[in-house]
Amino acid sequence: MGERNSFNRREFIHMAAGSAAGLYLGGCSMSSRPFADLPAGAMGPAPKGEWPELAQLALSRVKAGGCAYGDIRLLETHNQSVRAEDRRIANIGERFDSGFGIRALYNGAWGFAASADFTPAEVERTAERAVEIARASHMLMQTPVKLADEPVHRDRVKTPFKVDPFTVPLEERCNLLLNACEILHKEKGIIRSNGFLWTQRDIKHFASTEETVLDFDLLAVGGSFEATAKNDDDFQSREFSVPFIRSGYEHITAADFVAQAPRVAAQAVEKVNAKQPTPGKYDLVLDPAHLSLTIHESCGHPTELDRALGYEANYAGTSFLTPDKLGNFRYGSKHINLIADNTRQGAMASTGYDDDGVAGQRWPIIEEGILRGYSTNREVAGAIGEKRSRGSCRADSWSSVPIVRIANVGLEPGNETRDSLIADIKDGIYIEGRGSFSIDQKRYNFQFGGDAFWEIKDGKRGAMLKNVIYNGITPEFWNSCDGVADRKHWQEHGFINCGKGQPGQSGWMTHAAADARFRQVNVINPKG
Repeated sequence: MGERNSFNRREFIHMAAGSAAGLYLGGCSMSSRPFADLPAGAMGPAPKGEWPELAQLALSRVKAGGCAYGDIRLLETHNQSVRAEDRRIANIGERFDSGFGIRALYNGAWGFAASADFTPAEVERTAERAVEIARASHMLMQTPVKLADEPVHRDRVKTPFKVDPFTVPLEERCNLLLNACEILHKEKGIIRSNGFLWTQRDIKHFASTEETVLDFDLLAVGGSFEATAKNDDDFQSREFSVPFIRSGYEHITAADFVAQAPRVAAQAVEKVNAKQPTPGKYDLVLDPAHLSLTIHESCGHPTELDRALGYEANYAGTSFLTPDKLGNFRYGSKHINLIADNTRQGAMASTGYDDDGVAGQRWPIIEEGILRGYSTNREVAGAIGEKRSRGSCRADSWSSVPIVRIANVGLEPGNETRDSLIADIKDGIYIEGRGSFSIDQKRYNFQFGGDAFWEIKDGKRGAMLKNVIYNGITPEFWNSCDGVADRKHWQEHGFINCGKGQPGQSGWMTHAAADARFRQVNVINPKG
């Protein structure tokens, strides 16, 4: 990876036009060809045709070590990103990464080892290290791991797309961001702008001693831009986001950055000149982008079963939604139906199968306000009497151990419209987009901001507001919901930076919702 921090439009176009093979910026070589198609030995692991043989070599060593179970993930990742700041390209990044990770389960104890060397000898050595670690772990094991059953799978999974983002010329992607930033700066009062485009492809081969064999070609894209306005000593920003999704570059094209830029700039200026709300109780209408973060933090994380069991306490764990509450705890009102769905096409956790080799599924997390389910892997599913994992075990790289991750959790639509939700409010606030947040270690007490705010007076949306933050207690907040908009208002918003684990990992998932109304929520003044 490399960067140069002083390219303007003229310099960039001149350099790009002068390079038919690609563009080289500060040590970062940008190829228009997918990493998976590079010649063997140029950059990357052994040819894909050799991966199944290497996998079986590893598994044979795991079985020879007396392990009841083992698996291997061979992974090759190609990532590209482009960042713009103001009227220049600030950073162009490209990352190639490849390696394999092997798990071994010996008498109920895990061992894990990983390597970036794809030679047969190193594959054997790495498998033997995983077995050695499992044997050593067994000496300290108090509660043996027992894996939930899963059928044998043999399958290939590929993200459907129309336009491969790695074939889109770098000049085209940079010009898209530069054009958006240029329009943002035409609005008087805008002092800063930034934009971002991102894509990643993961080629993966999974095999287990249970004879499951899976191949993956997974693609994801996303992007955003933002305008910052200044008035006296105050700064306020407004963002336009193209949600992360498993799709091709057509997702970026359809978002039409240039058409959205004038509105975003105008709202940034309006926001910096807006008033702050008086602290107190307000009825809130929250848009899908905002609800995606609220769902993620106050429902997604507390229903990861390892947290609920007390096994995971990093990154503000554990959870107030302990297993004794399953089936009887009122998490929210009757309007709250939160469904986990790792089968939904395009969603970030929809990879066909997880890193336990478990097929993606759909199941209820909250049903008419009652806690009904958790995200699980094969290791913890049995702790709540389930015979099969929910397929929510994922690692963020070949060198990471797979752990329980949040599924694609979405709020099911209701029968309202955005206008009808607002029409039934005398004094309230409409909130769009994600902002700052804080939540305690059990996911119980929280506060959330947002990206844009409007006052609601006598059933109509009025002037813009700024510096709106609300706080509450998770079950009290979700029980205050008395209306959800219909499927026409339903949107999906992906995450690629969900932190969990030690060492830390970044998880991917999508949360979907339509606008929803919450009554008498406490709004505070963040300025004191």
